[in-house]
Amino acid sequence: MGCASSIHISDRVVYHSGKESEDSHSPQQTNASQHQGNPASGLPVKPASCKTTLTEVQFGPMKLFKDQLQVLLVFAKEDSQSNGFCLACEKANFRCSAARTPESAVECFQEKHHDLVIIDHRHSRHFDAEALCRSIRAINSSENTVIVAVVKRPDREEASVMPLINAGFNRRYVENANMMACYNELLQLEHGELRAQFKLRARNAIFTALEQSQEAIEITSEDQVIQYVNPAYECVMGYQQGELIGKEIIEVPKSEKNKPDLLETINSCIRKGKEWQGIYYAKKKNGDSIQQNVKITPVIGQGGKIRHYVSINRPLNDNNKSDKPGDRVQAESQTDIQSSKHKDRRKGSLDVRSTTSRGSDGSSQRRHSSMARIHSMTIEAPITKVINIINAAQESSPMLVAEALDRVLEILRTTELYSPQLGTKDEDPHTNDLVGGLMMDGLRRLSGNECIFSAKPPHHMPSHLTTPLSLNDIPPRIAQTMENEDSWDFDIFNLEAATMKRPLTFLGLQIFSRFGVCEFLNCPEAVLRSWLQVVEANYHSSNSYHNSTHAADVLHATAYFLSKERVKQSLDPIDEVAALIAATVHDVDHPGRTNSFLCNAGSELAILYNDTAVLESHHAALAFQITTRDDKSNIFKNMERNEYRTLRQAIIDMVLATEMTKHFEHVNKFVNSINKPLAALEENGGNGDEDSVKGVLTSPENRILVKRMLIKCADISNPCRPQELCIEWAGRISEEYFAQTDEEKRQCLPVVMPVFDRNTCSIPKSQISFIDYFITDMFDAWDAFADLPNLMQHLDNNFKYWKGLDDRKLHKLRPPPE
Repeated sequence: MGCASSIHISDRVVYHSGKESEDSHSPQQTNASQHQGNPASGLPVKPASCKTTLTEVQFGPMKLFKDQLQVLLVFAKEDSQSNGFCLACEKANFRCSAARTPESAVECFQEKHHDLVIIDHRHSRHFDAEALCRSIRAINSSENTVIVAVVKRPDREEASVMPLINAGFNRRYVENANMMACYNELLQLEHGELRAQFKLRARNAIFTALEQSQEAIEITSEDQVIQYVNPAYECVMGYQQGELIGKEIIEVPKSEKNKPDLLETINSCIRKGKEWQGIYYAKKKNGDSIQQNVKITPVIGQGGKIRHYVSINRPLNDNNKSDKPGDRVQAESQTDIQSSKHKDRRKGSLDVRSTTSRGSDGSSQRRHSSMARIHSMTIEAPITKVINIINAAQESSPMLVAEALDRVLEILRTTELYSPQLGTKDEDPHTNDLVGGLMMDGLRRLSGNECIFSAKPPHHMPSHLTTPLSLNDIPPRIAQTMENEDSWDFDIFNLEAATMKRPLTFLGLQIFSRFGVCEFLNCPEAVLRSWLQVVEANYHSSNSYHNSTHAADVLHATAYFLSKERVKQSLDPIDEVAALIAATVHDVDHPGRTNSFLCNAGSELAILYNDTAVLESHHAALAFQITTRDDKSNIFKNMERNEYRTLRQAIIDMVLATEMTKHFEHVNKFVNSINKPLAALEENGGNGDEDSVKGVLTSPENRILVKRMLIKCADISNPCRPQELCIEWAGRISEEYFAQTDEEKRQCLPVVMPVFDRNTCSIPKSQISFIDYFITDMFDAWDAFADLPNLMQHLDNNFKYWKGLDDRKLHKLRPPPE
């Protein structure tokens, strides 16, 4: 909800928006008189370097660039002190002008508007330094100029600086002609008073932007006293600035349309330093209520405390039309234009004043033309069509229905349609930390120590365990542990021990053989074996959780789900092969740290993938890199091109689906697109019409949703495993999170999941939160589709186990021995 038009800030200040503007890298022409002295002064000044250097200054979120500082020296005659400052200016690469008389000093300042003025205050017989300072201060442009008085070294008693301050001086300099003393003084001024004044000068540009903004903006103090409102706010609310500034928020009349606890909710949120955004009814001066989309941002100031609140308000209704006709243009969708039946009085209006009222006639016409073109387009997103249908329905609806539809529209306009809102941190820190750690790509902030986290090198296989040439060569002890690999209760940890932490190669050979993967890919078993070895070598055995045992476990769950009748009805052979390969590679080269950690640490992977689905993108990309770089392990080598592209796309899509930020989107799409239609068909006709069921199961869009749901459930199925396996996996993932928290503290990085501190964490609580938030709904949906009663029974048993430990206030994996 920013300004409607872009704003350029000048006066030697350049607004930085991703790239330097021309002002910020084009050296300005140097005025010779600045280096040679003012002709009116007669005082020669040694020329400074003509090189223009631009200094970057951070001012909140805005980057400012300033060129060389301009200095005016006012000395009645040339002496060692004036020469000291001249040489210091040259060394500091400042532009220097000089004046001998008060008249020439004022004239020179009016022409150049210097950043720093140094006035000789040692000899009152030449001119009155304090009177000259007052004369310069009387010039408007001196507001942000720093003026320094050069005073005599005191003989006895130190004199008061109050007369200098009253005259307008910022600082005094006790005479010292040494060039380095003058140079040090200039540096202190540049990085102290001058930098502060430079930022204050930028403030004027920012307030100009606020004044021109079409958003209604209100700024209050930490005590909720109104300090500023812009003209747009006055226009919308009907107040004048003088009627509001200085008043407390509670003194301004409130609308009765807000829910009673809304204000309390807002205050509770912003006082904790959190931004609040939502729908709020404000009361205009004339007594009318106006519905607004409001965003309130706390501003942290000195001492790390909240010093101001900035409120940006955008009207949702067009009840607040400007008094000037034609100022606001109703934005009608193509659907409304075509039908010409429905004019929704609740629909928001589009403000185009920012580009029409202040532009030339030509630019206004072009803007109007482009707006008309946009409104005449027939391309509409599905969500836009839904909103338009609701808008049309509102017109003829009773008030209660219309208000309910208003709330529906508020929800639809958010970008996070599938993510439930968490409670406050105090309500359930375990859930908040766990969900925040898994569902955020990063906190988007770095500590002072920006650490680079690079992926660990591939781990080599133990040389003392012979790799089988084929299924027939698998050692008997290992083959025995895999006898029941088609059962859900298969113990992956027995296989891990028997294979010396190489379960993926052995289990992969068996499962891929059972599903005929080599035949489908037209590749020899030896190539498949080499590929499994290479993939397993790129998992980190040092990770307690994200290692090749986890990959083997996910592969086992995937194979189990693929054997279920409903899944087989839905998927083609190419889908089954894609699912098995995706499960095998889905966490390859996982560093044992979350996406949030990598983003906060500024890792190479986070930079490569722009902080978005960092690990999942890396797993998918690396899987194809290590597969195709060597023919001996390239299982895709003999595939037909189009079939390979289809398979590749399916694998990538499934690996990316394991990213948790879109967890609720995937689950909700699956339920709404597959489970609900199937349930409706079964209700209407017993088992439903066979062709209709087949249509739901096998449509291309739904096959994608089934594959995504399948790998997601396989990836986090630990709570649905037999209890001993569930406990082991809980211990392993907790240890990995503990190690991450330890490293975050060592590296001075933001701690993503503070509850995962190995000294204080309650593992039962974390498991309960994980099951409640991620597992239950997802597996309910997956069970309804694939029929998995045994998994749901394990889930129920495991939840009761963790709940029992938590009820006893126990924090560990198991209860103490009796």
